[in-house]
Amino acid sequence: MEGRRMVSSPRPCSGRRRVVAKKRSRSDGIGNSVRKLQRREICSKRNRAFSLCNAQERFRNMRLLEEYDTHDPKGHQSVVLPFLMKRSKVVEIVAAQNVIFALNHSGVSAAFSRETNGRLCFLNVTPDEVIRSLFYNKNNDSLITVSVYASDNFSSLKCRSTRIEYIRRGQPDAGFPLLESESLKWPGFVEFDDVNGKVLTYSAHNSMYKVFDLKNYTILYSISDENIQEIKISPGIMLLIFDRTSSHVPLKILSIEDGTVLKSFNHLLHRSKKVDFIEQFNEKLLVKQENENLQIFDVQNAELMEVSKTEFMTPSAFIFLYENQLFLTFKQRMVSVWNFRGELVTSFEDHLLWHPDCNTNNIYITSDQDLIISYCKADPEDNWTEGKVGSINISNILTGKCLAKITAANGGGPDVNQHCSSSRKKQSHSGMMSTAAEALDDITSLFYDEERNEIYTGNRHGLIHVWSN
Repeated sequence: MEGRRMVSSPRPCSGRRRVVAKKRSRSDGIGNSVRKLQRREICSKRNRAFSLCNAQERFRNMRLLEEYDTHDPKGHQSVVLPFLMKRSKVVEIVAAQNVIFALNHSGVSAAFSRETNGRLCFLNVTPDEVIRSLFYNKNNDSLITVSVYASDNFSSLKCRSTRIEYIRRGQPDAGFPLLESESLKWPGFVEFDDVNGKVLTYSAHNSMYKVFDLKNYTILYSISDENIQEIKISPGIMLLIFDRTSSHVPLKILSIEDGTVLKSFNHLLHRSKKVDFIEQFNEKLLVKQENENLQIFDVQNAELMEVSKTEFMTPSAFIFLYENQLFLTFKQRMVSVWNFRGELVTSFEDHLLWHPDCNTNNIYITSDQDLIISYCKADPEDNWTEGKVGSINISNILTGKCLAKITAANGGGPDVNQHCSSSRKKQSHSGMMSTAAEALDDITSLFYDEERNEIYTGNRHGLIHVWSN
C-alpha cells in the first residue's frame, strides 16, 4: 500500500500511521500498542461495469504460489534478545519495488525479494532492536522503521529511513536516523501521513506537537498547548480536539501546510456522557456520545444532522473514502458503507470478517477505493469456531458484491509444491510448503500488491504466503 496510518495507522489506503510509545516496558519488549487505520484518496470511475469485470478477471484463479519464512532459529546476529529468536505471528506486511517486508509480533522484520524468492536481510540492525512498525515512503523510495531498544528499556521510539536499493543489497544498516531531536517517550508518538505528505510528532515532556515534511523531513511548524487531547488529520487540514468542559468540547481546524487556524468553535455535548469518538472528514464533523445519536455537523454552514443510535452504533474502526464522500464502519465482523447524510449505502453480501476485534492488518482497500480485500469466514452461515480455515474475500465497496474468493478448495492447485524451491522448503517451519488450507488457517496480516496483482498473507507461524494468478 502506498500509505497507511501508524497509530504506532484499510491497507494502502493513502493514509496515516501513528506509532505510540509504550507506557512501561515489558520483559518481552513487545508491548505493541499499535492500532491501524488506513485511508486512501480515490478517483471516480467513468465505466463502473468495465471496472467490475476487470476486477473479477484480476482475481480469477488466484492460487498459492510461494512461501517465505520470517523465522531464523539461529538468530540473525551473534547476540540477540531471546524473544526475537522465537517464532511469532506476522503482524504487518508492506510491499514495494518487488520487495516484501514482514514484521513479526516479537519485533523481528525481514525483507524478501519477489524476483529471486530469497530472503534479502533482516531489518533489525542491532541485537537489541525491537521494530514496532513499518512505513513505505514513496516520496524517496525508502522504508521507515519505528523501533524501541533494550538499551533504553524500550521506552523511546526511534525512526530510521533506509532506501529500498540498500535493502536489496542486504545492507539494512545503510539507512540514517530520523527525528533525532524529538523525545518520543510515552505518551509521545510519531504519525506518518501519506495523503498530505507530512509527519506529526508529539513530545510529552513539553506538550509539543511538530509537523515535518515527509519528503525531506524538515520541520514546518510546531504547536504547543497542554490542553490538546487529540489531533485528527484529513486532506489539507488538522482537527485539534481540546479537553472537554461539562457542556462542550473546544475545537480548532488548522491548515496542514502552515498551521494557520482556519476555524475555532465549540461543539455542544450532553453533560456527564462520555464521548465515543470525534472525527473530521473534509467539512464534516462526526460526533458520537455514549447512548446518543450520531451527530454529523457541517463546519462550513453549521448544519447539523442526527442518525438514530439504533441505526448507527459506535463502530470499532473507520475507513474514509474522501472523494466519494463515504466511509466504512467495522463492528462485530461486519463492514458497512455510509454517506455523510447518515444513510447506509452498502451492506456486503459475503464479507464477514474472521477476526472479531476488527484487525485492520487483515483488511486492504485498493488505491481506487473500489475494492476491499479481507480475511473472512469461508462460509458466513457457519458458526464461527476457533481454528477453522478462513477465506480471502474480494468485494466491491459500492455494490457490496463479492467478486472473488480464495478458499482452501480453490486456492491450491495440483502443482503448487512445484513452485516452491528447495531453499524455500528449507525455510519452512514444516520442512515443506504449506497447503492452501494451512496457509488460510489463522491469517494475521494481509497486503495486496496492486502493481504485481498479488496478495500476501502472514500467519501465526511467521510464514508469508504469495497468492497470484
